[in-house]
Amino acid sequence: MNDAVPQWSPPEIDPTVPSTARVYDALLGGRDNFKVDREAAEIFANRIPQAREAARLNRSALIRGVRYMVRRGGIDQILDIGCGLPTAQNTHEAAQEINPNARVVYVDNDPMVLSHGRALLADNRTTTVVTADLRERGRILDHPDVRRHLDFDRPIGLVIVGMIMQISDHESPDDIIAELMKPLASGSHLFLTAWPDTGHPAQRGLSQACLETLGNGWIRPIERLERHFQGMPMVPPGLEYVSRWYPEEPDREVPAVEDFEPYERTQMAGIAVKP
Repeated sequence: MNDAVPQWSPPEIDPTVPSTARVYDALLGGRDNFKVDREAAEIFANRIPQAREAARLNRSALIRGVRYMVRRGGIDQILDIGCGLPTAQNTHEAAQEINPNARVVYVDNDPMVLSHGRALLADNRTTTVVTADLRERGRILDHPDVRRHLDFDRPIGLVIVGMIMQISDHESPDDIIAELMKPLASGSHLFLTAWPDTGHPAQRGLSQACLETLGNGWIRPIERLERHFQGMPMVPPGLEYVSRWYPEEPDREVPAVEDFEPYERTQMAGIAVKP
């Protein structure tokens, strides 16, 4: 974890400014981060002592959702926006473990993600990574690599995990999601995670840490989060806390919210299907 910018790093990287992807990497115990990112991770840990568990919980939701879409939903092409740095298991690995022909396009605005992704995926012909911001929906949808890898005449799994809380209300997150879903074929899936606001201190602490270090990270009432799914039919169990969210096993016995550790109240997940 060298705090100097490695020679292979893109010149746009500023090691004095924390990035979402690198702070998340630091929370997960990764090596692709700088001192400023680890300092931000410590702020998270001070605000919410189980911040690292919360990061791992978010990752577990990603893998669960991808497996559901590929195995049960029949999705064989995925657009993962805000993918972050490669870690223990990634979207393409979870998808291609079930369907080796599944195609994945990663999108992230951190140049380090692009650099790592290209190195990791050099020999993977069904997966690619492009640089864009979630707010740049036109750039994403029209990007030649996106169009080359994904067939928009067939269902696509749109993955927005750990990202929508970074979009403020004045930036209209629901409009962003609607525009991304509009050109996708019937049967496409929308999979996202979000931060609820039910008044619990851990939720406030996570939001405060993110706002302090990264300048974003908004919690929202559950009924507000439900609107992210555009009124589309939800896969059981619907929008649910990650520790209770098992789309492949909707009847699985799950813990009561009252028995949760504080960090387990900070994240919810859901999948909706476009009619």
